[in-house]
Amino acid sequence: MAKNIKVPKLETERLILRQWSRKDAAALFDYARDPDVGPNAGWKPHADIAESRLIIRELFRKNMTWAIEEKAGGAVIGSIGLEPDKYRPEIESREMGYSLAKSRWKRGYMTEAAERVIRYAFDELNLTVLMIRTGEANLRSRRVIEKCGFTYEGTLRRAYRLYDGALREVRCYSMLREEYDKLR
Repeated sequence: MAKNIKVPKLETERLILRQWSRKDAAALFDYARDPDVGPNAGWKPHADIAESRLIIRELFRKNMTWAIEEKAGGAVIGSIGLEPDKYRPEIESREMGYSLAKSRWKRGYMTEAAERVIRYAFDELNLTVLMIRTGEANLRSRRVIEKCGFTYEGTLRRAYRLYDGALREVRCYSMLREEYDKLR
């Protein structure tokens, strides 16, 4: 049984990135049930609060995943995390992934959260590479990735099986430590 991972609290101008709590299940369900959110990231919309509780317990708390909370009002509006990079297992590399409530799209929140996690990844975890993948059709995610300064590496064809069994292409991006240092 995997242990829970403690994530440090991180802040930006408008956001708090913090540890997920069981109390966050209703907020997660509220945005994760939306058919425009999960399928863009490859996962099915949550069916009920019990499923959201399970995701918090078995996925978010056992991996380096933060709840994204708005400072104004305290609403949990998304998630962002770092997990092992399965393409670069022999070096200090992680893969970043995220999701955001549709009601908060087009406000710059995900770019703001991603830039803070990128800083943490390189400054605190001392990574050599940070990578991120997204689907060809996920234009919103691609814009965040490009705004953050990642470099497009290429597209893997039929590289990801969706929750419904369909195969999709995956666009791969990365940021090297020296690229991060130049951006600072």
